[in-house]
Amino acid sequence: MRDQAILPPTPALLITVHAMADGFDIDALIARFQERAKAVRDRPLPPLEGTARREYIERAQLDYQDFAMLGDAEGALEDGVLVLRVDLRPPDPSGGA
Repeated sequence: MRDQAILPPTPALLITVHAMADGFDIDALIARFQERAKAVRDRPLPPLEGTARREYIERAQLDYQDFAMLGDAEGALEDGVLVLRVDLRPPDPSGGA
């Protein structure tokens, strides 16, 4: 028996990308990335040693960076294309925009 919480859905249950666009909630998508970033940041370090510990920490740092970056995005649907804009410019030292 398939464990639906672990295994991906069968092809019969998959929704096409085009069908998802109808009623798509960009803000909810961005909020999920914010939640994932927080979960990665707050998760405890498992009991690992040596190389495994270093690799786990590096992966967690990259996961946090990716999720946080997408969680800071401004999203829009432009002509049916999902556009996520992330401002990677450093802050203005004068405090202006």
